[in-house]
Amino acid sequence: MNYEESLQYIHSVNWTFCKLGLERISTLCEKLGNPQDELKFIHVAGTNGKGSVCTMLDSILRRAGYKTGLYTSPYIKTFNERMRIDGENIADDELAELTTMIRPIADAMEEKPTEFELITAIAFEYFRRHHCDVVILEVGLGGRLDSTNIIKESLLSIITGIDFDHTQLLGNTLQKIAAEKAGIIKEGCPCLYGGGKSSVGRIISMVAAQRHAPLYSVDRRKFNLRSMTLDGTSFDYGAYQDLKLSLLGRHQLQNVQTVLNAVEILGERGISVSEEALRQGLLEATWPARFEKLSDDPLVIYDGAHNPQGIQCLIESLDTYFPEQKVNIISGVMGDKDYGEMVEKLKAVTECAFVVTPPNNPRSLDASEYASVFLRHKIPVTPYNSLRCAVYAALDHSRKNHLPLICLGSLYLYKPLVDEILQALKNQ
Repeated sequence: MNYEESLQYIHSVNWTFCKLGLERISTLCEKLGNPQDELKFIHVAGTNGKGSVCTMLDSILRRAGYKTGLYTSPYIKTFNERMRIDGENIADDELAELTTMIRPIADAMEEKPTEFELITAIAFEYFRRHHCDVVILEVGLGGRLDSTNIIKESLLSIITGIDFDHTQLLGNTLQKIAAEKAGIIKEGCPCLYGGGKSSVGRIISMVAAQRHAPLYSVDRRKFNLRSMTLDGTSFDYGAYQDLKLSLLGRHQLQNVQTVLNAVEILGERGISVSEEALRQGLLEATWPARFEKLSDDPLVIYDGAHNPQGIQCLIESLDTYFPEQKVNIISGVMGDKDYGEMVEKLKAVTECAFVVTPPNNPRSLDASEYASVFLRHKIPVTPYNSLRCAVYAALDHSRKNHLPLICLGSLYLYKPLVDEILQALKNQ
């Protein structure tokens, strides 16, 4: 298969009828010679912050001289970014080669693997072939029954925090969700928990004790914020003075503390990182669609907030960077998200809304229906069928009224919306 045929095959897998479990991925990886058993992992679960923690750790470890693999989801611009080595996406040809090699094995299985299981197996084989020193492995969904949890041990398991998400699969209480995410804790392998010491923390502590796993909590007493601007964040952490982080957003303060604690624990596990590598890694870490600044004139920021928790984090960042100032928003969401609560939270900060139907997705919420929710909250709103028209109107209004323009909603909207914004800015 060529690259396009490989992607078509990967995306053609129907997963909706499959129950969660590790049987299929175990069978598939066993037939591949269990590539995951030859790798060292940092395994990252949690409701929010997984991707940011992963990308910071990847950047730091690369700066420290390690050959890193990075496995994340979903992708933002191109499928290939789901698996990277030393910061570079897998090449089209190699993805096609690996998919061609694995396809007959997957097709011959009595119960065929899901799309995510197939991608995970491809990634494991990719990282093994290139002899990665460390693989930063992001959980796809939950933890206990996630395909990534086929690994037998980890250098470190990280649980960034627990909140409500995917309740139909993980449970309708925080305690149930915590138990699922704690499933990544391995026998005798350390675990770092980035949340608080609530009943959720007690569940994680109980699972860690059952598995004789040293449990660490993020020490937030060491943190001292110096400044937060749209050019970056400066802070102290313990003995480290004036560290700088390029990733923007109030939520990154919590994420970077998790990363710094993780680096300390990894040092005890033989993964040493110099202060210079730490500084440069934090400075060079990038993560698109998470409070990403796209333009200064007018000021345009993209944030992939697409659930009430994400919107709350976004609002906290807006209060930090634009205190007592409202913003314009351009947004599109999926119909299965809690967009009603999202809009209710946004009404305190929104001057005008420009809403669109995210293109090429059957789950997309129609712009007119989305706009009606804003109207119920008395927020001025205009629905658009054309993404280009929405972008030009939002940029024009924001520039004339000196208002930041915040792009938010589904990550499926990121590439087409950003392409339109950058083209419009180029033409103006």
